[in-house]
Amino acid sequence: MKIAEVRELSDKELKERLDAERIALNQMVLNHSVSPLDAPTKIKEKRRDIARFLTELRQRELKK
Repeated sequence: MKIAEVRELSDKELKERLDAERIALNQMVLNHSVSPLDAPTKIKEKRRDIARFLTELRQRELKK
């Protein structure tokens, strides 16, 4: 997900997406430990998406 798309989301949507991404990341890591994923770079992408969400939430918090 691009940062421009993240900025368009509301706070509530960001938090919901963050929770969903964290759950998905945990599931992917678990699956990868059992049997290797076809595209392990997806784990890296999920981590970066989570970081984008957290960064945007923090920036909004600091603006208030």
